[in-house]
Amino acid sequence: MQYRLGPDDRVREVPVPHPSTSFGEELRKRRLEAGLSLTDLSGLVHYSKAQLSKVERGIKTPSRDLARLCDAALGADGALIALSTPTAVDSPAVSASGRVEEENWMMQLSPDGPNSFGPVGRREVMNAGVASLMTWRTDGSGPASPAAGAGMLEASRSLFTHYRRLGQTVEPGLLLPVLIAQTHTLRELSAQSDSGTRRGLLALGSRYAEYVGWLVQETGDERAALWWTQRAVDLAAAGGDQALAGYALVRRALVTLYREDAEQTIALARRAQSGVLPSRIRGLAAQREAQGHALAGDVGACLRALDRARPLLAHRNDDADGPVIGSMHLPDSVGIVTGWCLVDLGRPREAGEELDRQLTLVGPDALRTQVRYGVRRALAHASAGEIDHACALTEPLLDGVAAVRSATVTTDLRRLVRVLGRYPDHPPVRRLAPRLGTLSRLTTPLEESSS
Repeated sequence: MQYRLGPDDRVREVPVPHPSTSFGEELRKRRLEAGLSLTDLSGLVHYSKAQLSKVERGIKTPSRDLARLCDAALGADGALIALSTPTAVDSPAVSASGRVEEENWMMQLSPDGPNSFGPVGRREVMNAGVASLMTWRTDGSGPASPAAGAGMLEASRSLFTHYRRLGQTVEPGLLLPVLIAQTHTLRELSAQSDSGTRRGLLALGSRYAEYVGWLVQETGDERAALWWTQRAVDLAAAGGDQALAGYALVRRALVTLYREDAEQTIALARRAQSGVLPSRIRGLAAQREAQGHALAGDVGACLRALDRARPLLAHRNDDADGPVIGSMHLPDSVGIVTGWCLVDLGRPREAGEELDRQLTLVGPDALRTQVRYGVRRALAHASAGEIDHACALTEPLLDGVAAVRSATVTTDLRRLVRVLGRYPDHPPVRRLAPRLGTLSRLTTPLEESSS
């Protein structure tokens, strides 16, 4: 309804067409075919009978979570989810050109405000004039000693492991300046090193750049995240490693996943499952494909993709001497992604049980991982109608949510807030509501970052 002033200055309701009409009609048709009353369906999806009635009549637009739950309860195999799917937004392009050595990296560190980073073309730097810039450059006049290159490679590899562990407990903005500087150092030193050391420096630099891309995504800036992912691909290719381009597709699919674009997520993930790629990349791609199928409500395709992922990820690391690609904090990544997928498949009770099991395997020091999947576990239990339990699971996570300031976590946190918001008079919900409201506004969730 819209509300307008009538000739007597009283507010009157004016009916307007609703895009949810098709969904409502299909929901009612399938509910009746299943022999369910509105009361029956309400008990299955834990939404009120009044709200379901408004959705069926096209008065209220269904949320994506309601569509998932109804789709699963009525065995619609994604048909109801498809009717509720918003128009997909094209992913920002990731240029395959723009070699890393053709640009300067400019970073501004502020003592009392936000830091900034941006690539600047070498021609722009020359046009700006030397006097306008304060830069530190290597002149490249002579090769670095083998000891210098090897020493930097060994030290940077050790530091990378420590940085990834530290990234579990602090917000991205605290780590990004040092990680960007480290990537720059590896890139510059590689140009002065012998061929063997150069390949090692560039390969490690590509892993630094990929991790920077992930942390930038955690801030909610998906375009910058994809820029850094491309820089990682460029660095790896310069060192003779073409495989990281496959993992870049998995990273791009993560962006489309948070946009709830199932079609693009599946398509990108499938492109990263070529037999010429390392088994770990193919396994991570199969997991991402499963998440895309879960968004689409396709249970069979989701489970088949997870089945493909398990042996691939159990395979010995193809690059045993290098840093692990993807998360290093998930003992059973297929198991925990299964729990993740079950939420989007509208099976919250099964999801909660699986995530309960998997989170006992995650180490206590992996705070970011605990928070990410812990919030989704709370969302699963809340969606299953277990409100007290969901609140009990949520409360100990809140300090961690504040510490890691993650846009990806915020996306699920807002979903959780919406579910709990249907129970405003519930004492545990009332107790958590003020802080949940504050934390859900700390970062821009990825579902909104491109709008």
